[in-house]
Amino acid sequence: MTRRHEHDASDAEPSTPQASPDGPEAAPRSVGRRGLLSAAGAGILAGGMLGGFGGFAGGRASAEEPVMADPLERAYPLRGEHQQGITTPAQDYLFTAAYDVTTTDLDEVRRLMQQWLVAAEQMSTGGLVGGEPLANLQAVPRDTGETWGYPTSSVTITVGVGRSFFVDAEGEDRFGIADRMPEALAAGVPRFAGEALQAERSDGDLVIQACADDAQVAMHAIRNLTRIAVGTAALRWTQMGYGRTSSTSTTQETPRNLFGYKDGTNNLKQEDGAEELAKQLWISGEDSGGAHLAGGSYMMIRKIRMNLETWDRLRLVEQHDIIGRDKRFGAPLSTADPTSGTDEFIDPDFAATADGGPAIARDAHIRIVSPHGNKGARMLRRGYNFTEGSDSLGRIDAGLFFVAYVRDPRESFFPILDRMVTTDALEEYLRHVASAMFVVLPGVGAKDTMFGQALLG
Repeated sequence: MTRRHEHDASDAEPSTPQASPDGPEAAPRSVGRRGLLSAAGAGILAGGMLGGFGGFAGGRASAEEPVMADPLERAYPLRGEHQQGITTPAQDYLFTAAYDVTTTDLDEVRRLMQQWLVAAEQMSTGGLVGGEPLANLQAVPRDTGETWGYPTSSVTITVGVGRSFFVDAEGEDRFGIADRMPEALAAGVPRFAGEALQAERSDGDLVIQACADDAQVAMHAIRNLTRIAVGTAALRWTQMGYGRTSSTSTTQETPRNLFGYKDGTNNLKQEDGAEELAKQLWISGEDSGGAHLAGGSYMMIRKIRMNLETWDRLRLVEQHDIIGRDKRFGAPLSTADPTSGTDEFIDPDFAATADGGPAIARDAHIRIVSPHGNKGARMLRRGYNFTEGSDSLGRIDAGLFFVAYVRDPRESFFPILDRMVTTDALEEYLRHVASAMFVVLPGVGAKDTMFGQALLG
């Protein structure tokens, strides 16, 4: 591989009332060890793959204003025009779970969505599932208890449905609502070059995404919602993530992925304004399925293993050229001699030249995924790192649990992914091992009694 830049490698450096649309009050919390940590760490949060490792070029959604500034004491209202956990500032931890529905009775599904809503609303305000603990020691507790006394930790709970929720493997209508399935979901996810997908780690009827600034709080949400689902839905797969690999708000510092590069510099943010978010992110009433899903969004998931050992043997100049950015400051390679972290926000100049060739290589990641080459398509990313031990060859099993939200994956996600897997130099160091597409249900209205009221009611 011929590289054009000779950089010096030394440069690398409980009973809870319904939350109102205006937002809940944070529940009083005992100080506990999480409270002590929050007191000591207040202010820590001052601050792509597929638009991540370098990212896409570039209104706060309703009900997204936090109740408190401390990340461990924040609480986000569950009710609003859109579900929480999408434009909400990305938290530090994620626990996602997909489920297979085991019942054939739509009323049982409705009951599950009602129970999930009650529990999610309780947990979103720092309460216990089911209210105060039972006094009867012979009864099974209604809450598993591992967050008793913990602060709310910015927890958000987001619920969606997959294609197989509407139709079975033979295409038969499962619950009499197949005619409400949007066209994009009906068409499914196409196959892409180089995939090594594990069926048991892909797809699903239902999905819950729990994010929080405390890993145990996210775990608590999935654990309790899974227990509520017993008899109606069974776990298909789960994924825990740490170290967010993208920011969803301009108030957040750009994080780094496991390759060491700032990730998602210019992806869609909640501050991009209502018009841009409506164009790129939210399903509208005029879209296919919009009559029942307006205000929702498509959740696109790719589990991508990163070949860290191979990457770590590359010279810095090679890493720069593959990504198209400087590793230390995150500036595009069209920026000569970057000196500041703010240089990462300089717009890439894809016409710039250096040493007789393009300053940003033709197969560099940021060129391949840029909106400039993808008809202006953008997405909102909520990806996280994952690490799952090591394999039989002694390699770290780690990578990116890529999550993106888009209005229509056929217009944005699929075309960009196709370009990436066929022409992006970064693909040599990646392996796509799981995939899923869900449509996140619309926000929970003030009088709604279940998730997906418009779809299932």
